[in-house]
Amino acid sequence: MAFEARIARGEGVDVVFAARADLLERALRAALVRGCSGIVSFGTAGGLAPDLEAGTLIVADAVDGPFGRVTTDAGWTERLAAALNVTPLGAQLRRGTLAAVTAPLTSAHGKQALHRKTGALAVDMESHIAAAIAAAHGLPFAVCRAIVDPAWRTLPPAATAGLRDDGHTAIGPILRELVRQPSQLGSLIRLAADARAARQSLVQARRALGAAGALRTA
Repeated sequence: MAFEARIARGEGVDVVFAARADLLERALRAALVRGCSGIVSFGTAGGLAPDLEAGTLIVADAVDGPFGRVTTDAGWTERLAAALNVTPLGAQLRRGTLAAVTAPLTSAHGKQALHRKTGALAVDMESHIAAAIAAAHGLPFAVCRAIVDPAWRTLPPAATAGLRDDGHTAIGPILRELVRQPSQLGSLIRLAADARAARQSLVQARRALGAAGALRTA
């Protein structure tokens, strides 16, 4: 969300984000009005494939979500993957399907069920919206996401308690959750370590993609 946007922002890149679907759609449409040659879904994702550690990078070939299956732009996707493969990040890169959902998927059981159903490597809540808007306007679409919570990790309620509709994080609700159930602290600390790994991968990926000019659509 907000931290992902800070990583993605740069010359020639107009960054939009929101946690609520209608706000994200509105922000994307406003970006189209300002001028847009393509849309990249960039940020974190929940792991679905059981062998993927936090920090694994996913360059998706397709998004499978509420609007059906949408393939990413083949040429652009290849350029993203190629830019990452010539760096040490290539060892952390996986290609495949990204699943999309409309509500947070926080339990290990839920992730396992979605992986069995879709075969997807990871899941997020934004890519299907970006894919649909790109398709509606005839724009190329691509995905680069880093695993933030592995498939075997069940997130504590505190992990999502502070997420605001606009994509920023409020500390108060998280603290209240911890006061209500202090036993969540251990899980939250483990999630923080996973988030650091995901952030490091995203920072390195953004640098590599920018240096290679791979964020340009052609």
